[in-house]
Amino acid sequence: MQDRPQITTAIPKHRYEIGGYAATLLGEIVAGDARTYRYILAFVRQGQREPVFYVCAEPAAPPDRADGAYQLRVVSEALTEVVDRDDRWGDLETFANQALKLGAQALGLQRDPIVKRM
Repeated sequence: MQDRPQITTAIPKHRYEIGGYAATLLGEIVAGDARTYRYILAFVRQGQREPVFYVCAEPAAPPDRADGAYQLRVVSEALTEVVDRDDRWGDLETFANQALKLGAQALGLQRDPIVKRM
């Protein structure tokens, strides 16, 4: 996965289970790549170690801030795409709700219940 976040350190804020996946919402992220992250929700298949899908809240570039302070970016093996810009992606719970929806949709888990573990 080419655009995978290079996380050096992060603090888990929430953990979820959905279908055959575990999802961890990270905050206070220090990354080893050129990006700055507010939050990352990483989806990992049960029994695996590496995430297969990420939803990231990142500060928007100065020219894009008229649309919002943060951009919502999805990263998978097949794509990397900014899907929205809005101030609300800087809020933990708002980001978590939207990131879970995006991950469930991308991974075909819309009908599976989301169980919050932490």
